[in-house]
Amino acid sequence: MGEKITVENGNLKVPDNPIIPFIEGDGIGPDIMNAAMIVWNEAVRIAYNGKKQIEWKEIFAGEKAFKLKGSVLPEETFNAISDHIVAIKGPLTTPVAGGYRSLNVTMRQKLNLYACVRPCRHYKGVPSPVKNPEALDVVIFRENTEDVYAGIEWQQGTGDVKKVIDFLNKEMGTSIKEDSGVGIKPISITGTKRLVKKAIQYAIDKKRNSVTLVHKGNIMKFTEGAFKDWGFELAVEEFRDYVITEDELWDQVKADDGVTPLTKPGAFKDLRGGKEAGNPGGRIVIKDRIADQMFQQVLTRPSEYAVIALPNLNGDYLSDACAAQVGGLGMAPGGNIGDYIALFEATHGTAPKYRGMDKVNPGSLTLSGVMMLEYLGWNEAAELIKSALEKTILDKKVTYDLARQMENVEPIKTSEFAKEIARRMK
Repeated sequence: MGEKITVENGNLKVPDNPIIPFIEGDGIGPDIMNAAMIVWNEAVRIAYNGKKQIEWKEIFAGEKAFKLKGSVLPEETFNAISDHIVAIKGPLTTPVAGGYRSLNVTMRQKLNLYACVRPCRHYKGVPSPVKNPEALDVVIFRENTEDVYAGIEWQQGTGDVKKVIDFLNKEMGTSIKEDSGVGIKPISITGTKRLVKKAIQYAIDKKRNSVTLVHKGNIMKFTEGAFKDWGFELAVEEFRDYVITEDELWDQVKADDGVTPLTKPGAFKDLRGGKEAGNPGGRIVIKDRIADQMFQQVLTRPSEYAVIALPNLNGDYLSDACAAQVGGLGMAPGGNIGDYIALFEATHGTAPKYRGMDKVNPGSLTLSGVMMLEYLGWNEAAELIKSALEKTILDKKVTYDLARQMENVEPIKTSEFAKEIARRMK
């Protein structure tokens, strides 16, 4: 019998046989979950000589939950995740327009999983549309509960939206067209600071040299602009001994040279050598970038970024764009993390046309399990998987999505891919 993970003195206490709930997922969910479990279980077995083992506990959401429980998201599912602290899930169907609300968003908000964490790095051998995909190695912290994803909106043509539009136009001086749908974009001090705190703490723990706040504050000054301001406030208030802002580095350059940064092109790049005025002195540099600029920077200057913190919508866009540079969503892991509770997940959709075909790439879910193992502190098992996955891809034992981008490579099945990874563990 397994034991529950608990929290003691602000830290996870993980037994050698933790009970971890899993949600199989819709569409291709069963295929990729079964494959990923082969990899996770073998890595744990080898890394700890059989002394540790995950006890899996199936819980339900989505189509399977509706068939078995009469609800797409039963209350007992939330209770199980809260009770066991750490869980993992496959993809769940999200209807476009009508139908029920996104299950993913609902779970994040109800469990207060305020940070969506998405590492984006390249594994050798994975096809990529860019020349040097290895230059991008970032961890994205996307705020998970606010912004337009809060779901506060009114449908065009309804009595409620008319009330909202009338109030805004008459009382607040706006000029919203009468045939509009309306949504609200809340961004709070609380939501911003707890996300940025988690991002900076991650940079400290993992010895990453910068945290960049990405926003559209030049246009949305009191929401996204405030996200930037509150993020800098938090950095200085709580991490003063660990961080230095980019502006402070520029001030050092000006004080040393008597010139402005604009008259010394490339000054900041030079400072990274660690010997000139403005050297961060081993501290983490806190930067900010406008969102549209950042989309260019991750392509043209990816090595200048390590940890990125963003509001919800920008984070959704940028994490997928970064994933595209290193092989696509099939190789993109993710986790939704609160103060302690963590729900790791495949970051792609359900691909229902491939349901039951044993065809798709289980890489995203497999690597989300790597994040889960790292969260447990089981780093040896996590490293085994990453190394074996890279060897498998270099040996061109890959599923169809990767095989079609390689020359003269025959694809293998989802389950076969998992077995090939397991075979390469030592």
